Amino acid sequence: MATLKHISSTFCYELVRKIAEGGMGIVFEAMQCGAGNFRKAVALKIIRAEYSSIPEFQKNFIGEARLVADLIHTNIVQTYHLGADNGQYFMVMELVRGVHLENFLERHQTLGRQVPLDIAAFVISRVARGLAYAHEKRDAEGRHLNIVHRDIGPKNILIAHEGDVKLTDFGIAKALDLMYNEEGKVIAGKDEYLSPEQASYAVTDARADLFPLGIVLTEVLLGRNIFRSADRLESRRNILTMTIPRFGTLRPDIDDRLEAIIQKALQRDRDKRYQSAAQMLTDLELYLYSDGYGPTNEKLGVYLKELLDATPKFSTRPAHAAAVK
Repeated sequence: MATLKHISSTFCYELVRKIAEGGMGIVFEAMQCGAGNFRKAVALKIIRAEYSSIPEFQKNFIGEARLVADLIHTNIVQTYHLGADNGQYFMVMELVRGVHLENFLERHQTLGRQVPLDIAAFVISRVARGLAYAHEKRDAEGRHLNIVHRDIGPKNILIAHEGDVKLTDFGIAKALDLMYNEEGKVIAGKDEYLSPEQASYAVTDARADLFPLGIVLTEVLLGRNIFRSADRLESRRNILTMTIPRFGTLRPDIDDRLEAIIQKALQRDRDKRYQSAAQMLTDLELYLYSDGYGPTNEKLGVYLKELLDATPKFSTRPAHAAAVK
């Protein structure tokens, strides 16, 4: 494929294959080349030229790159470089070989299986771990960045073949001085994964990421998002008004401890919800490990391999399909 030459003469990017495409950009698997025959597989997110020329979009894309460049955590996809080629911006990111959580769920549905409780809770606990780090992040001057991801959903949660769970796509995140934001005028996020604050155009804080994380937990457990409707407005109304069920009645092996975690995450009143991702992480880990040995990255990796082997017709492309809007 083509070679994207950066302004530095010391390295370039060879585009290997397209792994995702959306209305605003394309994600490629690429090979970063450098001196001494250096080669490294990366994900390269290229913004379409027509959007690169729009100042506010350009500002937001640059803001995303600046934000995630300093988010160095095992449960967050790493960003290595922001560049421009003939005015077209691109971002160089960690290539995660595996699946995104939506594909993980689709494979279970194909096999007529439910995700085991401990695997479900473990995946969500790793996302909570990444969020806890991001939510507490400060800049070099010690200022709290007040990061809110605002787009928690299965397509933005990646599971590597080795069992690592990584949160990606901070493209509509808000953070101090870094991201263009019109909160109160527009709704950021997908309708079936909004917090009540987002759905009602309210100003958000970090707790807004925990309600959709609770939604994703229930979707992994049930195989469906109970708030989703074919009508976008109906999905939003469900977020705001639908009676929250007892999930143990929908899946009998959900015990009281896991039920309590779900119910706390799905409190519409954010003052009654988990007050931090760290609190939710603690409760999930107590659920997983208080009785002894629980799941690990390695156990998840073994489980994923068995799942992939059982559904060979599915593609095993890198998981960065989640990174395009």
